[in-house]
Amino acid sequence: MHLIASERIKLFSIATPWACGGLTIAALVVPASLTALSATESRLPPTVASTQFGYQLGLVLVLVLAALSVTSDYRAGTIRTTFQAVPARTPALAAKAAVVAGYAFLLGELAAGTAWLVARLLAPAADLALDSFADWRIVAGTGPVFALAAACGVGVGLLVRHTAGAVALLVVYPLLAENAVQLLPRVGDAIHRWLPLNAATRFLGGYGEANAGRDGGTGTVLSDSPLGPGWALAYFAGFAVLVLAIGVTAARRRDA
Repeated sequence: MHLIASERIKLFSIATPWACGGLTIAALVVPASLTALSATESRLPPTVASTQFGYQLGLVLVLVLAALSVTSDYRAGTIRTTFQAVPARTPALAAKAAVVAGYAFLLGELAAGTAWLVARLLAPAADLALDSFADWRIVAGTGPVFALAAACGVGVGLLVRHTAGAVALLVVYPLLAENAVQLLPRVGDAIHRWLPLNAATRFLGGYGEANAGRDGGTGTVLSDSPLGPGWALAYFAGFAVLVLAIGVTAARRRDA
């Protein structure tokens, strides 16, 4: 437990988690508010899924937060002190991943829940009740997805070590790279179906039940993953664990 406490103190002694946390909440709440307020003009009634319209930007911020939690250690040199105190390295890195993932989980639940609540207050006549499992999953499921994404971000930070490179990779991949894969002739669509964030989208959005069956618009763009929501989450979790394990292995084998 002392490793968890140590990593918690290190993480929250810098401005990054507070800034990224605030931006993550705003990334979900602001679009939800605008969607609810403009529902009459667009003639598309808000849905539970539309309250989570800012999910992707929030995910990017969580990935960046996780990577910075590692690269800031390398930049400040505190990672050397950590490795001197814990020569095996793995327990310390696992503690860091656990702290960051735990914080990301809380951020996801707070941001998604607040976005849904604000939209319901701004559009009281809309049917935004959480009256199905799909509705609950797209809201409450944001926390687990953010936690697993944070584990990926820590793994990438351990592999890259440099802030600029890690941040660039974790911004470009979710916002551009996964969708760009579909442009590859013949194999693009087949590859895209099995990409990790596409699987996370399947878990959250399911088959569009929480968005009145709509694909995109003011709600989540539906995933083309061949997996069901539960298996999609397990697939994404396996990918997150793999990336983190590769990052920890790389950190153990090289100098701090």
